[in-house]
Amino acid sequence: MKAAVFKGPNRAQALKIETLKDPLPGPKDLLVKVGRCGICGTDLHMTSGHGWDFPVGSVLGHEFAGEVVAVGRDVERHRVGDLVSGMAKAGCGACEACFRGLPLFCPNGVMTLGGGFGQYVCIHDRAATRLPSTLSIADGALVEPLAIGMHGVAMANIRLGAKVLVIGAGSVGLATIFWARRLGAGRIVAASRSLARAPMALAMGADAFVQTGPDELGDVIEALGNSPEIVFECVGATGLLEQSINHVAVFGQVVSLGFCTVPDAIVPATAAFKQVRICFPLTYSPEEFERVADIMLAGTVDPKMMITSEVSLDDLPATFEQLRSSNDQTKVHVVM
Repeated sequence: MKAAVFKGPNRAQALKIETLKDPLPGPKDLLVKVGRCGICGTDLHMTSGHGWDFPVGSVLGHEFAGEVVAVGRDVERHRVGDLVSGMAKAGCGACEACFRGLPLFCPNGVMTLGGGFGQYVCIHDRAATRLPSTLSIADGALVEPLAIGMHGVAMANIRLGAKVLVIGAGSVGLATIFWARRLGAGRIVAASRSLARAPMALAMGADAFVQTGPDELGDVIEALGNSPEIVFECVGATGLLEQSINHVAVFGQVVSLGFCTVPDAIVPATAAFKQVRICFPLTYSPEEFERVADIMLAGTVDPKMMITSEVSLDDLPATFEQLRSSNDQTKVHVVM
């Protein structure tokens, strides 16, 4: 099969298309013919030489969907022909992490993160979610990033009618807006440095869009009618935690979904004088993943509006590097 292999950071192109042996499913595995795979900001960041890189030789790509073409002898939940999307890890089902519904933290689980930038990928039966017949392959490749947003919104325990600020209008920010609108938020304001994604943020459920800058605190209060009770930080850059704390109301909450991998200084006293609660969601539960697949097309908003470009596997390495610099893309899908 053809696959994009990570050759290491600090190269003209971090990914190289190579021909690899087709993977063979183990007793509890599914062999999936990948149809589409989204390029995630984590893929870009963890191939950049910043200290959190994927191992050299890895085949990345975790936002994928495809068709099951073979199953292991002990597989019971899926069959050949199923359209599936894959989660990051299959848990053991018997540890605290699994009881909490977070198999990514299972010490005995089977990691399935990655592989979507290849024509075929093997995933554990428990890490696969069968997609409803109403979903297309493009919908299926959006389930994973939408599940990230759902998990963050669920952790916030939004009070019905709460005022919400979402900082960042990339795919995680848009997914957060999408679910905040559906899970009880009142007025929602999106904020970003660029106005480019304002129409998309409004279409996904935001009531207003604010450009960040010197006047953003006042602009957000004006747009919401007060300071936000919940701030979702969906950028992952230094300074964003402090920015979120400055925005949030007294007794408010900051939910950091940005996954910043470098030290990020805050002023604890500022947070203390507001009695701010800060949480750091990561990944999602199997139930959330399945719920996204079941209801993502309910209502009038089609999340596929996030897909701004489609490229072939052969074009992936060059596109990957282009996305590291300023660009007008939101979600790029690799079409196999």
